[in-house]
Amino acid sequence: MNPRLADWLALLRPGDFATLAGALAVCVVSALLLWRGGAPDKAIVRAGGAVFAELSLAQPQRVDVPGPLGITRIEVEPGRARVLSDPGPRQYCVRQGWLSRAGAVAICAPNEVSLSLSGGAADYDSLNY
Repeated sequence: MNPRLADWLALLRPGDFATLAGALAVCVVSALLLWRGGAPDKAIVRAGGAVFAELSLAQPQRVDVPGPLGITRIEVEPGRARVLSDPGPRQYCVRQGWLSRAGAVAICAPNEVSLSLSGGAADYDSLNY
């Protein structure tokens, strides 16, 4: 063991370890309770900056959204949604996979299409792009 580390550990008392364990427990519990979004209830699809469709997340469906580069296909299943296919060159929005938290967004910038989930409590207050 490193001599400096051994000297430092010798300065700690049992109460110090209890305090560190308590602080770690508070951090873990806070992360689990406070950093989760609510359950989404609808998917909002935008094309060219305007709302193209508002889709319920209650039943499965697919929607084709036209854009400057071609058709972007959105897939919805109960409680989640994703961009199934997009004509953009890098496929970033497709690679994001399933969105299942309120406030989650997939943006297909080259085709000017975006998918966002709303309802419940979002993970953050706003999104600018």
